[in-house]
This record gives sequence, C-alpha cells and structure tokens, in this order.
Amino acid sequence: MSTVLVLNAGSSSIKFAIFAADERQQRRLCSGAVEGIGSASRGRVWMSDATGAKPWDEAVEIADAAEGFARIVRMLAAHRKLPQPEAIGHRMVSSSPEVTENQFVTPELVERLERYVHFAPLHTPPALHILRQTLRAYPRVPSFIALDSWFHRDLPPVARTLPVSASITALGVHRYGAHGLSCESIVDQLGAAIPERVIVAHLGNGSSITAIRNGRSADTSMGLTPTGGLISATRTGEIDPGVLLFLMREAARTAASAEDAIDSVERMVNRESGLLGVSGVSNDMRALRQAIATGDAQARLAVDLYTAAIRKYIGAYMAVLGGADLVVFTGGIGEHDAATRAEVCAGLEALGIALDAGRNAAQNAERISADNSPVAVRRMAPDEERMIARHVARLMTSRD
Repeated sequence: MSTVLVLNAGSSSIKFAIFAADERQQRRLCSGAVEGIGSASRGRVWMSDATGAKPWDEAVEIADAAEGFARIVRMLAAHRKLPQPEAIGHRMVSSSPEVTENQFVTPELVERLERYVHFAPLHTPPALHILRQTLRAYPRVPSFIALDSWFHRDLPPVARTLPVSASITALGVHRYGAHGLSCESIVDQLGAAIPERVIVAHLGNGSSITAIRNGRSADTSMGLTPTGGLISATRTGEIDPGVLLFLMREAARTAASAEDAIDSVERMVNRESGLLGVSGVSNDMRALRQAIATGDAQARLAVDLYTAAIRKYIGAYMAVLGGADLVVFTGGIGEHDAATRAEVCAGLEALGIALDAGRNAAQNAERISADNSPVAVRRMAPDEERMIARHVARLMTSRD
C-alpha cells in the first residue's frame, strides 16, 4: 500500500485526507479541512484521525488559499504519527478537449489545464493554485489529477452532444458533466447490489442530477461547465441563451472593453445568481430555511425554484432510463436537509416515489422511502476523497 494525500480544493475551502491505499482498498488515516478561506469572519482548521478524535481544531482567519494550504502542511508535519505522503491526488472538477483522463501531473499538464479555466471558473483556479503549491511543498512526491468529469466520459452521443454545429463541437464544446467522483463513490458503495436504473441527486453548493444505468453515466445535468443544469447556490443553472445575449449587449454599453463585459456577465451567471440571486438573502440553504420561517417570500421562491428544478430532472431521467429503481440524495443539502428532500419528492408519487416522513426526518436513516414505494429512495454520504485515492493508487501502479 502507498500513503496518498488527497486534496480537494474549493473556492472557499480545502478538504484533505490521507489514505493507505491500493487499487482494492483504501484505509483512511486522517481527514480534515480548512474552511472559510477569505471570509470576513473567522474560518476553521481541523483534522480528525482514524478513531474520530480531533487532535487539531481551531478558529482562525485565513486570508487566501496559499495560507490555507500552508496550514495543512504544518498540521500534517506536526502530527508525527502520520506517515509522509508517497503520492498526492488532486480533485479537478472539469476536463477539457486536451485533458480527458486522470493522470500524472507535469508542468505541461498544468499549462493545458490553465487554458480551460473558464470550463469551471469557480473551481479550477483554486485547484490549480493548490496544485502549484503542492509541487513546491512536496517536490519529490508525484502528484496526480482525478477528474470529476471522468465518470461521464462515455456518455452516449445523444447526451454528450450539444445542439451546435459540428465545427463548434470540434472545438471541444460538448457535455462534460461534474460531480462524477461523488457518483462514482455512490456506485462503489452500492457494490454488486446496485440496481439497473439509479438517479443520483448531488445537492450542495453546486447541484446536479445524474442518470446511471448499470453503474455507468447515461446522462447528467451539468454541461460544458458546472453552470449548466440545476440552479445552484450562486449559479443560474439552465437559462435562456437569449438572456445572456441581452446582458452582454447591456454590459457592452458601459464596459471599458469586451473582456470587461464578458467578465461582468460571467460574474452574474456564476457568483450572483441561483439561490443567492433570487432570494437576496443567502446561498446557504440553512439561512434560507430560517428566512422562510420568518415569512420571507423571496427566500421561499428561491427554494421553490430549486426543488422544482430537481423534481423536473428526476422525472426527465426516469424517462431516459425507462423508470428508476433507486433515487439517491447526496451532498450537503441532499444528506442533511429533510425539508428539501420532502419538497422534491412531493408530487412524484405518480412516478412511484414515496417518502416515509418519519424516516426522512430521522438523522440516521439511510433508506427514507415508504415500504410500499416502487422506487427506493436513499440518502448517502459521498466519499470523493476515497475515490481519488483509488485512482491515484491505480495510476501509481501503471507508472511502475
């Protein structure tokens, strides 16, 4: 077995874990995170060991990703019982026309990834930043990328192809999808008992729905970028392309340059819309639920838009699969917000989906569907870090 450090960088957090891993099994030695990077309030740095004990947990101000990563390096060095990493795995959200496989990191690979940062503008820049920091901090330790889009690499043409000309498709414009590591971990957890037709709803700061047939991706809501598909915390999700053209023209009237106009629309689409934009309150579902309790109509509308979009996709993917045997809720909202699960499933009884209210409200219930529900409904925790460790172990073996 090899000791693998896994890094999962987001726009305001860095998750990490260390595994003793080979292709068959991955034993978690520790996990943790740096949270609240760049926040006006204090962030949090924590680590838990294999027993669940937390030898490190503190509230601190974290200016940027570089400081956050430096804290992880210091934490790992200070915990003398942990072995030093022999390989490092990085989650990379989006692939590109030039990078479609999980692979060993070289300077040339970093350059190719930089060319397509706009395929995942909220995720790729911080991930690349941490990747460069890692290469400096661990110069003798091989690094590898694990693509979130890799799970969707074999989408059927009807799902993969976007409705544009062949000349545009040739530029690499097609559906890549995301949250593949989450879907892959759900498939792995279900194991040999996985039914033929599964729909995974990964609901969190970013949200997506994936149709899975016989353990393989059949369709997924995110498109060329994670902005497509479902409304998310700050992203529009699906939107009439004419809206973007209108906004581009409006921005061009006052922008200093075409690039500034593009940047302003990109900011609107990715950072100022979604739950945050509609509610005007927050991009956090917990804060929105609190606002709804006080009678906030815009918060109610934002959540209704969110749950209605999820419901539509579940129905659509039941059509894609010819029905469903299992619906899985995962991700931060999918796992922990019983109200969202209930609101999504309300009205889907005609499609064979019925929740058990008591199970749905219970904190430790995995199966949450009613006994007489033709379609099983479960909530499951994804384990993206374990999937990354497995990919790294496989890639290390192939390099030997």
